[in-house]
Formats: sequence, C-alpha cells, structure tokens
Amino acid sequence: MNVLFIISSDDGETIYNAMRLANVAVKKGDEVRVFMLGKGVLFERAGSEPFDVMGQINQFEGDFYV
Repeated sequence: MNVLFIISSDDGETIYNAMRLANVAVKKGDEVRVFMLGKGVLFERAGSEPFDVMGQINQFEGDFYV
C-alpha cells in the first residue's frame, strides 16, 4: 500500500506520533512518504524528552521531504 503523511505542525507530540505511525507502516511493508510543510519544517526543534522526534525520524526508512 502507498501511504502519504503530510505534517504541517511544529508540535512535538503530533510529529512524534505521525512518525511512529509512519515507521510502523514501513515495517509492515508499505511504501511511505512523509512531507514536512509549513511549521512542520521546524521538526528538529520540536522534540522533548517524552517525544523523541529525531529518534523517530532517524529510524524512518521511507521517502522524507522537507
């Protein structure tokens, strides 16, 4: 299945959960693309201790566009 995530929020919890879902889809064999738009391009500053945004992004093996 082809899956597209468009993330336009700079909220760490939102980005973290979207990327967790994207990672699960990749592990299940789906073809996944993630687009960071608007405030989403600030993802590097969005993480916090309970929401390891960069950890999820670094695990991601699909197509990632900023």
